[in-house]
Amino acid sequence: MATPQQLARRQQHIEELCAASLRALTGERDLHYRGKRLHHGAQPVPVHAPHLRLDDDNQDFTAYRGVADATALRLMHSDIDLHRRLCPEDPVARLIFELLEQLRVEALVPKGLPGMARNLDQRFEEWSQDFHNSRLTEGVVGRLIFSIAMICWTRITGRPLDEETGDFIETTRGRLVPIIGADLAGLRRHRQDQAAFAEHALNIARVTSQGVTDAREALGDDDDQDDDEELEGFALFLDFDEDNDEGFAPALSGHSKVFDDAEQRYRIFTTIHDREDAAPDLVRPAKLDEYRQRLDKEIAELGINIRRLAQLFTAHLSNLERDGWSFGEEEGYIDGRRLAQLITSPAERRLFRLEQYKPQANSMVSFLIDCSGSMKTYSESTAILLDLLTRALEMAGVTTEILGFTTNAWNGGRVQKEWMGQGRSKNPGRLNEVRYLVFKEAAQCWRRVRRNIGALLKHDLYREGIDGEAVDWACNRMLGRDEQRRILIVISDGCPMDTATNLANDKFYLDNHLKDVVARRERQGEVEIRGLGVGLDLSPFYRHSLALDLANPIDNEMLMEVAQLVVGKLRQR
Repeated sequence: MATPQQLARRQQHIEELCAASLRALTGERDLHYRGKRLHHGAQPVPVHAPHLRLDDDNQDFTAYRGVADATALRLMHSDIDLHRRLCPEDPVARLIFELLEQLRVEALVPKGLPGMARNLDQRFEEWSQDFHNSRLTEGVVGRLIFSIAMICWTRITGRPLDEETGDFIETTRGRLVPIIGADLAGLRRHRQDQAAFAEHALNIARVTSQGVTDAREALGDDDDQDDDEELEGFALFLDFDEDNDEGFAPALSGHSKVFDDAEQRYRIFTTIHDREDAAPDLVRPAKLDEYRQRLDKEIAELGINIRRLAQLFTAHLSNLERDGWSFGEEEGYIDGRRLAQLITSPAERRLFRLEQYKPQANSMVSFLIDCSGSMKTYSESTAILLDLLTRALEMAGVTTEILGFTTNAWNGGRVQKEWMGQGRSKNPGRLNEVRYLVFKEAAQCWRRVRRNIGALLKHDLYREGIDGEAVDWACNRMLGRDEQRRILIVISDGCPMDTATNLANDKFYLDNHLKDVVARRERQGEVEIRGLGVGLDLSPFYRHSLALDLANPIDNEMLMEVAQLVVGKLRQR
């Protein structure tokens, strides 16, 4: 039996091959799979046709290729905006409309690609066989939808049904064809015209939806519930809400009147309670070992190609520097020490030397993690991501640092009490005690402190977050180093948040301070700052940002996209 790691590598290999096929067919360079789902850049590509849904990891490669080929045709021949405008709201009608549009584009296979046609036929036939074998067709509703799918498939593509399927749907077809016969002919006639095709597809979708409604009313409540459960079990009725998802929601920010009107734009009530701690010192050694073992187990099952990641970092974060000479070359500078060989061996050509260069990294990458309460959910994924990136960067010779920021208390702690005791002055500024965490210092190598990264899994470290001061703190640490290029990656799942500060000033006070800090640091040009949003678009705060869904397993595609952000090669969308 294959291990989880082997299965993950197999799935990854299949997805890489399918993504390469999709890019070649469509010409879209940003298509890739992440978490078993196709993405265009950072945006997921919705696939609603039921026969393109693969929920079983044991499917053979042909099934995945069939889905990839079908998706490529959809991207090439379907107008997304037109389809979205015409889509009916009723779930049954929409299901049929989605299926018919997919069958339309699958009928447009270029004549020079017979392998694609075979893949598509096999995928649809396997789906129809699975649908029939699942006993869903024993119910009136399931039989109606199955019959509509089969009738439309054979009419649109011109391919015959097998004898068993034809016999099974014969009675239902006899009832349906007099009603939808004209529209079936229209489907075949208008395969090249999406708008004209859609008129007939919508008519068939409405007839099917009405048929399902009539069948449910005739069956009664109990049988209707059974039908719904069977259909849901086969994942036929899909959740169409994802189609409205245009990506990650942007971080909400606004204007702070307090920040703009104050004579001193950003104030700190007191810094007496602020702390900077080595994160591993806050975790019991035995617990730290347990966390590290947990991370090692998770990382081993991912099958990540660290060397590929390190090569990208080497290519973009290193400069070629002279590293001596290469002797015994057939061209280049004459090597005076070998001239005697020209007399003793006139045919000898290896009399030259060349300057030798090798990549030398003079760069530093610092990761600054928002350790606010909402980040607890992603603590393990964040730790895995940082562990892999740090290893790859150090393989490329890049200096790395892992930092965190939080507060030492909820709702202001001792600072708020002191403010209240002194008469609650107006607009006191930052009103909490900040806490900075050092998980890995720049001078430490990953191998020696790998255990420390496990401290990210200690959830009671996570409280509130004051981002602007943390960015300044991290930048100042980097400026104390000698590296020529400095890159700061801020990892966060939300806006700056401190309850006491927001209540005493206004809710965008900390947001505006973060924008001010980032803008000032960018003008100075000494540190490159980028935002890595966890389920959130951080572009309101960081000019260069990327949003990730860490609810899905980390894979090579995700890591390569983060690496592009680190090196500054991420396409801005």
